[in-house]
Parts: sequence; C-alpha cells; structure tokens
Amino acid sequence: MKKRDSKKDNIVLFPGLERRLLEKGLENLHQKQYRQASDLLEQARKLEPDNSEIYTGLVLAYFEAGNINQARKMAAEMLKKGIGDYFQVMDLYIMILVQLNEYQEVITAIEALLEDREVPKEKLEHFSKMLHFSRRMAAGKKETANDHDLARDMGHPKLNLFDCLDPQEQMMLAARLANENIRSYITEIKEYLASNEGDAFQKAMLLNILKEQEYEKEVTVEKFGMKETFIPVSLPEIHEVEKALEVKQLLKEELESEDPVLFENIKSMIERNFFLLYPFTPSPEASSAWAAAYHYLGDLYLGKAEPADSYARKYRASEEEIREAVAFIGKIEEISYPK
Repeated sequence: MKKRDSKKDNIVLFPGLERRLLEKGLENLHQKQYRQASDLLEQARKLEPDNSEIYTGLVLAYFEAGNINQARKMAAEMLKKGIGDYFQVMDLYIMILVQLNEYQEVITAIEALLEDREVPKEKLEHFSKMLHFSRRMAAGKKETANDHDLARDMGHPKLNLFDCLDPQEQMMLAARLANENIRSYITEIKEYLASNEGDAFQKAMLLNILKEQEYEKEVTVEKFGMKETFIPVSLPEIHEVEKALEVKQLLKEELESEDPVLFENIKSMIERNFFLLYPFTPSPEASSAWAAAYHYLGDLYLGKAEPADSYARKYRASEEEIREAVAFIGKIEEISYPK
C-alpha cells in the first residue's frame, strides 16, 4: 500500500497533471472510447473539482456512453454550482432532458431561466422555441418535422469556427459533428484548417472526423508554423502516428522498468503533443532525438535533469537534434498553455 501511495505522490508532483488528464480524456472522448474518457476525466475532477472543461467532458462522455441519468445529474450539478457558462450548460441540460423525454422538466427549467435571468438576445429565440416545442410534446401532440429538427439541433448554433474559442463549445461542436455529415460544412472547415489562426486541438479533431467519414479530397492544414496538404481518408489513425509510436517504444525500453511513473507521465505528454501536431511529423527526423528530448524534459520537470550529452549518449542521438526537439516541444507547450 505504501508503495502505491508513493507512486501516486510522484505523479502529483508532475506539473500540469490535471490538464494532461483532461486532454487525454478529451482525446478518448473524441475517439468514442467513452469508458476510458470518463475514467480519466473523473481523475482530473478529483484534482480540479470546479473545472468546467472537465465537467463538460464528463457530461458528454456519460451521455454518449448511454449513461444519460449520470449525464443529467452532472449537468444539474454544474447549474447548481455555477460551473461553466450558464447558458451553454443549460443547453446541455435541456438536450439531456429531451433525450429522456422529460418535457415537463424542460418547461420548468426554461420558465425559471426566462423569469430569473437576463437572457442574451441571441439565446432568447432559441429558448423560446424549445419552450414551445416542449409544451407541445408534454401535451401529447404529434411531433412535426420542424419540431424534430429543433430537438435534434438544439443547443448547437451554425458553425463559426474562428469564434469557437471556449473549450466547452469546442467539445460540444466535435460531439455534434461526429454524428452529422461533416461535408455539409466542408467549405468553412477547409478555410479554418488552412488558416494560421485557430486552435490546434480543434483542427486535429476536425481532421479526425473527416478521416472517420472517409473524406477523399485534399485539405490544406496549417499549425505550429507548418503548412501542408493532406487527404484525410489516407491519414493514419490519430493515435497510431509512426513517429509517436517509435518515440514511446524507445522510452519504454529505457524507462519502464527503471522509473515506470516517469515513463507514464512522459508517455502522456507525447500523446498529447502528437495529438496537437496531427497530422504533421515535425523535424528532426530521428526518433531517438525526440525520445532523448522528452526524457530530458521529464527529468527537468521533476528537478533532476542531467547534462544534455548524457541523454545524447543514452539514446545515441545528436545533441543538436535533441536541442531542436526540446525547443519544438517547448513551442507546443507554450501555445497549449498560454500564460
């Protein structure tokens, strides 16, 4: 037991653990691995119990896994505690209630919302339509085609990717697009992917959805100063990028027995970084240089880094390439965790 506790303590010392658990959980959510996603996000919630991104991810993970009552419970908890944007969370909560056919509860929630809060103009029409729809359904009236479209699309405005900066909105948008024909939005998506603006995580999610839906035409992608054209259907699976697998294997051989806790933390960092990089494979080419760079940074975060030549010898890598990889990883981390 003491050994396990000690290992747990070591993990907590690794900087940004809750963020890494969140990012990994969201990756699993997007890959439709809902059980793994909820497990990771629950771990993150223990470390950061009021984080709205974690809560939203959990609501979506439970909802998509079919555990709708748990999703409802967590969304209600968010509203009660004031976690996240109130109107976005209310949208999420109402979506869940509609799935449960709890139309009377939808009516109660929206009436209280309209009475107690100053609803933004752009949201007022949406909630008013949902109130009308729910009253019809609660009264047992037949659902019309317009009602069906409203229930399906509720809470989801038209795509406006450059303005979709809030992580909760990004998660909800990805969950929506995964279940729609993404080709309907391809012009806007292509423009977003090719821009030097936009969120690297969201671009990776969009590309993955395009791959899942077997999109066969070229798209241009720009991120981290790199720009290239890809055909989504031909891309590797997002967690099977060859360079990332090679780097993790080298670190596994070096660290798994010697320091399994450090190995797991570094592996999590690699997976997160390469998710953000997807579908690019950055320089330097040598996987050994990347493995050495990640090992160095893992030790650095824990205050036990050795001179660079030590890692160069250990992984038979060029010191210059190790420095290049370290600098690039730092660039990813700086963009990912803006100060």
